[in-house]
Amino acid sequence: MRQIAHVLCVVALAAPAFGQEPAPPTTAPLSANAPARAVLSLAEQEQFLLTARIEKVRGVKEGATGTQRATLTDGTITHDASIQPIDESFARYETAERIEFNFRDYWGYNVAAYRLGALLGLDMIPPSVARFHRSRLASFTWWIDDVIMDEKGRVAKKITPPDRRDWNAQNLIIRVFDELIANTDRNQGNLLIDKHWKVWMIDHTRAFRVTSVLRNEKNILKCERSLLQRLKALTAAEMKAQLDDYLTQFEQEAVLQRRDLLVARIESLGPGALYDMPTR
Repeated sequence: MRQIAHVLCVVALAAPAFGQEPAPPTTAPLSANAPARAVLSLAEQEQFLLTARIEKVRGVKEGATGTQRATLTDGTITHDASIQPIDESFARYETAERIEFNFRDYWGYNVAAYRLGALLGLDMIPPSVARFHRSRLASFTWWIDDVIMDEKGRVAKKITPPDRRDWNAQNLIIRVFDELIANTDRNQGNLLIDKHWKVWMIDHTRAFRVTSVLRNEKNILKCERSLLQRLKALTAAEMKAQLDDYLTQFEQEAVLQRRDLLVARIESLGPGALYDMPTR
């Protein structure tokens, strides 16, 4: 009920993004090749997603979470958003690749991933907020501009990134973040590439599993230097302030347990495992 009341208040009163809670920190982004944000700041994008009028909605061909694409306008700015209302739980869930117990597919994890990314200084996850749509709560996520392909298309067409060092640096960050949030559904279709060859992580509805172990520790080979420092500095109080409406206490504790394992893994690799984002 806390979550529903919180969203009703924000939408009805047009309160600042995240209601009365402070917005996620706007620390310097890690991506060296990130384009300047046109027109709207992150906080303004969040407010737009919360309050802009929905002009039209249409389905999205790919994906299994009922994703819809909506065009929003506030009378001055018009922009699209991804709407995901999915909230399903199963004691046992089986796919061709694995069997998962206590499975949940939940729109709120999109908001949690964005907020946690902001706490860590990541700018690779689009703004996502909670909002009612057709009498149901859903995540409204900023539609990424200037996408030229997804990772699935890049691999299929055998396209080589123009800057391999920058490309590798971004993908190493994705590996760390996916281990942190226990993402069970990172696939090539939810890694989007924009015209600047910046990689965007989307669709986190099957993350934040309650597990205190890393899914693939050997996948962690390097870590961006400032990301490691932010991981080490992350506190339970910060997470509670930003994520309490979207993650249970057990889910938050599991994130911190995996954080500890990630830090230990990275530090065990020695100073050579740390790197700085390439500059241009």
